[in-house]
Amino acid sequence: MNRQIMKGSIKGLAAAVCLLAAGSSLYAQEDPVTEKIMEMGMNDNRSMDYLDILCNRFGGRLIGSDAYDNAAEWCASKFEEWGLEVWMQECGEVPVGFNRGPWFGRMVGGDGMTLHFATPSYTVGTKGVQRGHVLIEPRTQAEFDRMKKDLNGAWVLIGGKNNGYPIDWTEKGDSIRTAAIERNAQIAKENREIMAYNRSLQDISEKEKARKKLVEKETIPYVYEPAMFYKEMVEAGILGIIQSSAVPITALYDRKNLDKMTFDILPPVPDIKLDEEQYSVIEKMVKRREYFHLEFDIRNHFKMGPVKYHNVIGVMKGTEFPDEYVIAGGHLDAYDVATGGVDCSSGVAPIMEAARLIAEAGGKPKRTILFTLWAGEEFGLLGSRYFVESGTVPLENIANYFNRDYTPFVPMGITVPEAMYEDFVNVCAPLADAHPGFPFTVEKRTGEPGPRPKTGGGSDHAYFAINGVPTFSFNIKDPKGYNFDYREIWHTDRDTYNKSIPEYQEHTATCTAVVLYGIANLDHLLSREGTYKE
Repeated sequence: MNRQIMKGSIKGLAAAVCLLAAGSSLYAQEDPVTEKIMEMGMNDNRSMDYLDILCNRFGGRLIGSDAYDNAAEWCASKFEEWGLEVWMQECGEVPVGFNRGPWFGRMVGGDGMTLHFATPSYTVGTKGVQRGHVLIEPRTQAEFDRMKKDLNGAWVLIGGKNNGYPIDWTEKGDSIRTAAIERNAQIAKENREIMAYNRSLQDISEKEKARKKLVEKETIPYVYEPAMFYKEMVEAGILGIIQSSAVPITALYDRKNLDKMTFDILPPVPDIKLDEEQYSVIEKMVKRREYFHLEFDIRNHFKMGPVKYHNVIGVMKGTEFPDEYVIAGGHLDAYDVATGGVDCSSGVAPIMEAARLIAEAGGKPKRTILFTLWAGEEFGLLGSRYFVESGTVPLENIANYFNRDYTPFVPMGITVPEAMYEDFVNVCAPLADAHPGFPFTVEKRTGEPGPRPKTGGGSDHAYFAINGVPTFSFNIKDPKGYNFDYREIWHTDRDTYNKSIPEYQEHTATCTAVVLYGIANLDHLLSREGTYKE
């Protein structure tokens, strides 16, 4: 086993490309490794096999979950199988772990429909199958006092629209809701005074009101927080809360509370995000006082923490410049309400296949190539930020970081500064006509470069860019017209294996392998001139 457990920085390693100064056929003749990469990429591409395993054997892969840890071990084992060194870089921990099991819900009585819903990660499930009546949440203290007895054993419909996150169930959330309740009590008092004043105007003639400029006052609208009486409803014995959600259903995680969550202090009741059409039907039935129940079985489970998480880095050491690097990365973690088929198995699988293609083609790059599978991107770029800020490798020695995230589309080119242009033209020449449907072009960037970003965001390239590392990635397109809509799957229950496009994923792996190997074999490090405006 050739694996290192990393807790700090690691220095060293490299990769590089081939030379080339002619066309793609000449390049292939002079570089048998590149020729072999392309032959294997066309005829023996395994990208979709890896994507299948990531999605359908491991499933959603949140940091802190068994699925993430198992996927990380499997990815490391594949890198080792291909002869790469492996760095398992410990880059953080979550205070408790979370695993999602099956979930099911239905209406008992009424139309008896099966319910379409999800719950955010790091929220509790039911205690087995739980059946109860349904109420609409109280909005005022008087309503709560009147309903209190009926809340025991009830599912409660709350207001607001699902944004993917659960209701804040902590003391801070309670304080916000308490302030709203107190403000509404004051508003109620002020509104009574306004209504009394308006009634007094009824005894005054219109002429007199006009002369004295007396007009009716508008009442003050009440403030509202979803689950206004959350704490009180929990104490009264509710089974859980239900919120309306647009479809496809977005389900994220308990962002506000995860860092201070403990195994002994967990969310008190399920937080269900229900298909907005079904929510509307149920709400109307409640208002009509129809008799029915809802039944849920939600198998969310926690495990003792802290649970450490790791970046998985496959290292193909450079033969001449081992302390210079070419890096490609995608994030291994994925939201668990689906299986991360696009976000980001469509990044991880081609990068893994690129590693295999280079290794099995006999590649011996001059510079070190790092195939990086990041942890915790969905929780705030945690793994890639740690890699950069811990000084894992010298940032000034990175030729380029290529990021692949959130898309199943295919590379059709790359746009780079003038100082890199000739190098990329030579490196990418074999790709120009490698696939008849996906001609690859290298474009020279025009105009002034943009400034280096100051804050992180977007995806795992961010902290590389903040620190001046070139982060030029492929120009991706949908030339076959699959009409994929990223917003439809982004962090929703539809991000599954079948949303990725096999021919696009396979060609992505080939392009990634050719370009990484080419840049790693250049006789010089890529120039950074014109990368950012300083």
